[in-house]
Amino acid sequence: MTGQNASDTDRTSPREPGPRSAVHTESRWPMAAAVIASAVLTLLLPDDLRLGPRWALPVVEALLLVALISGDPGRISRRSTVLRSVAIALVVVLAGSAIWSTVQLIDDLIHGGHETNSANALLLAGGSVWSSTVLAFSLLYFELDSGGPAARAHHMPPTPALAFPQQLSPELNAAHWRPHYIDYLYLAFTNSTALSPTDVMPLAPWAKSVMTVQSILSLMILGLVVARAVNVLA
Repeated sequence: MTGQNASDTDRTSPREPGPRSAVHTESRWPMAAAVIASAVLTLLLPDDLRLGPRWALPVVEALLLVALISGDPGRISRRSTVLRSVAIALVVVLAGSAIWSTVQLIDDLIHGGHETNSANALLLAGGSVWSSTVLAFSLLYFELDSGGPAARAHHMPPTPALAFPQQLSPELNAAHWRPHYIDYLYLAFTNSTALSPTDVMPLAPWAKSVMTVQSILSLMILGLVVARAVNVLA
C-alpha cells in the first residue's frame, strides 16, 4: 500500500519547475551612444570623404537605431530575427561608411586632395575617419560575436569567436561573465593602435579576417596621414 500510494502521489502531484538559467542583459545605451557619435563624425567629414549627401547616412543610422530601441528598449534581451536583421543592417551601414571614407582619404593623400594641403585639416579629417573605423568595428564585433548581445544574454557558446581574458583564465572564475559593448570598444581601439591582438584572441575565421581588415585600414590611415602632415609642416 505504501508503494502504491507513493506511485499515485507521483502521478497526481504537479512536477516542480526546474531551475531557469539567469539572463545576463546589458544596457542598450552605450551601443546607442556609439552610433550617435559615429553619425556626428560623419557630419564633420569633408564632402569628398563622405558617402552620399551630408544628411543621408546619419538619417539612415538614426532610423535603424530607433527601430532597435523601440523593439528592445532599455536592456538588450529580446531574441528576434527582425531585430537581429536591423542590427546587422546598421553595422553594415556604419562599417561601409567607414571603409568608404578611408579609401577616399587614401586616394586624396595619393592624388593631392584639397584637405591634404593643410596639416590641421588633414589631421582633423584623418582623426575623424580613424575614430569612425574604431566605432564601426567595435559595433561589428559587438553584433557578430556569439550571436549578438541578445543571444549572449541567454547563453554563451562553449567556444566563443572572440576570447576575452575572463574566458581564457580559469582562475578568474568568470563562468557567468559576459562581454559588454565597452569590451568590444576596447578591442577595436587596441587593434587599431597596436595593429594586432592584445588581450582578446580571435578564434573564429571571421574574427581573424575582420581584425586583419581593421588593422590594415588603421595602418594606412595612421601611416599616410601622419607622413603627409609632417611633410606639410616641413
